[in-house]
Amino acid sequence: MNTKALVAEFIGTFTLIFISVGAIACDVMSGHMLGLTGIALAYGLAIAVMVSATAAVSGGHLNPAVTFGAFLAKKINVLTGIAYIIAQCLGAILAAYVIRLVIPEQVLIATTYGTPVVTKGITVTEALVTETILTFFLVFVVFGTLMDRRAPKVGGLFIGLAVAMGVMMGASISGAAMNPARFLGPAVAGGGFDDAWLYWVGPLVGGGLAALVYTFVLEEKEG
Repeated sequence: MNTKALVAEFIGTFTLIFISVGAIACDVMSGHMLGLTGIALAYGLAIAVMVSATAAVSGGHLNPAVTFGAFLAKKINVLTGIAYIIAQCLGAILAAYVIRLVIPEQVLIATTYGTPVVTKGITVTEALVTETILTFFLVFVVFGTLMDRRAPKVGGLFIGLAVAMGVMMGASISGAAMNPARFLGPAVAGGGFDDAWLYWVGPLVGGGLAALVYTFVLEEKEG
């Protein structure tokens, strides 16, 4: 087992949870000066810089949906995949607890600790479809800009943009997690587990489908 890769996945996922939850809280504290676009950019930038920083060490997954897709595409084995997901989830949980040291509790309570939630008036089915499709887009971009050997060496930037794009569209529907760890960390820290299954099933199905489509339809086979 590559310990360095696990540390990279832990730190990278910690970063994206700390920044995304922090941006949601700071938006409230600033009287919504950041807005949805600012929150989306914060999440996207966190992904962009940390994927770029960890890609050479671990592949820069930072998301169980990406790891699941990589497993289905036979780019990692099952034990590595499980270890990655554990490291990602632990990083997310620790980040959600650490953010409590810098953000007032009343703000975190008001924002459900930054935990993605299904918006009032939106059905669970609508939220599930949203998470599935947005994660499909995200993992498709991961494969096309990072995992494909023909990919340009700018994957982190476009993966971050894919996340920002997803948040701008889906935040008012499902919270636009696109990442089970993005839900799990804040949920454990105090946000609650309403519709928890949705934030695992949607991203894993969307990520898995994207991996299979890219690998078996678009990827150029060696030899």
